[in-house]
Amino acid sequence: MNVKKILKTSMVAAIAALSLNAGDLTIATVNNGHMVEMQKLSKVFEKQNPDVKLKWVVLEEGVLRQRVTTDIATKGGQFDIMTIGMYEAPMWGKKGWIEEMKFDAAYDEKDLLPAMVDGLSNDGKLYAAPFYGESSMLMYRKDLVQKAGMTITDNPSWEHIEKVAKAINNPEEGIYGICLRGKAGWGDNMALITTMANTFGAQWFDKDGKPQLDSKEWNSAINYYVNLVSKYGPPGSSGNSFNEILALFNEGKCGMWIDATIAASFISDPKQSKVHDKIAFAQSPVGVTSKGANWLWSWALAIPSSTKNLTDAQKFISWATSKEYIELVGKTNGWGKVPTGTRKSTYENQNFKDAAVFADAELKAILSANPKDSTLNPTPFVGVQFVTIPEFQGIATTVGKHMSSALAGKVSVEKALKSSQKAADRTMKRARYYK
Repeated sequence: MNVKKILKTSMVAAIAALSLNAGDLTIATVNNGHMVEMQKLSKVFEKQNPDVKLKWVVLEEGVLRQRVTTDIATKGGQFDIMTIGMYEAPMWGKKGWIEEMKFDAAYDEKDLLPAMVDGLSNDGKLYAAPFYGESSMLMYRKDLVQKAGMTITDNPSWEHIEKVAKAINNPEEGIYGICLRGKAGWGDNMALITTMANTFGAQWFDKDGKPQLDSKEWNSAINYYVNLVSKYGPPGSSGNSFNEILALFNEGKCGMWIDATIAASFISDPKQSKVHDKIAFAQSPVGVTSKGANWLWSWALAIPSSTKNLTDAQKFISWATSKEYIELVGKTNGWGKVPTGTRKSTYENQNFKDAAVFADAELKAILSANPKDSTLNPTPFVGVQFVTIPEFQGIATTVGKHMSSALAGKVSVEKALKSSQKAADRTMKRARYYK
């Protein structure tokens, strides 16, 4: 083969490769139930858009966060669409790392719940489209509570929750009074622990940005948490997060569970839960204050600025977060399984209200969360179960490990908090929040 022929062949091959890759979207997402379902139903999108092929990278929550954070910070360009949350969206949008979301009129952007839009925006610009949104609430076995002669109302005290946990705890029968997250991670155990700390009057940082993890309020909250879960939680709680506890609850092994409202659609599903008809819902427990008792979060879809497929990425996100997609899930899988917490129209839909016994409790929890006023005393930062500063992810990951060790009985609560304070103080000083 002569040189001219080789060059011609190479050019044809290169053009063919470009043609093959054009329209391919690589999507990074979390292995939660709603996301897994989106992957299955995306065949509908591909059928409607035959020129777009989807490649999925489905990861466990902690791994996903590491992968997308590394990729976005290094401009690696591995993904065209990323699943991120309220922590990342405003910060990454401000840095110009992700694209502003732009939709046509048919998308009905005004239908999105304001709390979700606010949490995913920076300077009035939306940087990620909410796929599902959530707060946290108390989910419990009403049959066990009733049998024990107890009651649970909205916003019960943590003291009352301990009494109920003790009354219904029955390890011999494989039933534990309460299941709470213990697995280390800023989005795992620290999400739940931060809401507990908020209601005990604690906060991550004071008004000057200085860490407060060695305060008596944090000490009270963590001692209470460790004592409660150690006495009335399932064995191995230090390794449990959302998915692990969801499996335990569906097997009927948890008397109470305080976690993401999105869990309600799974535990009330007869195909997934053995106790689907024995569940009731209430607003989260409170301590000395109700501020910050329940979190606010959204798993959302964003487009990294490094993508070369911006138009197709926007097209897919418009489809996956639309009213039509919710309708598709409702008709395909049932209205009790639609992704919730994003659109007003979902809660106005009679099909959804008839199927979702948790609808009112979920919406009430979402609407009550206030990221700008979530602690008893003032703080300069925004967020309920996280703090929207770049340093928080590293700080909370370290603190989460110390808290998980304390729950496992490897270190005392006092030592875990002392180590946490030291690490947080070092990071904040390096970042020059103070000297």
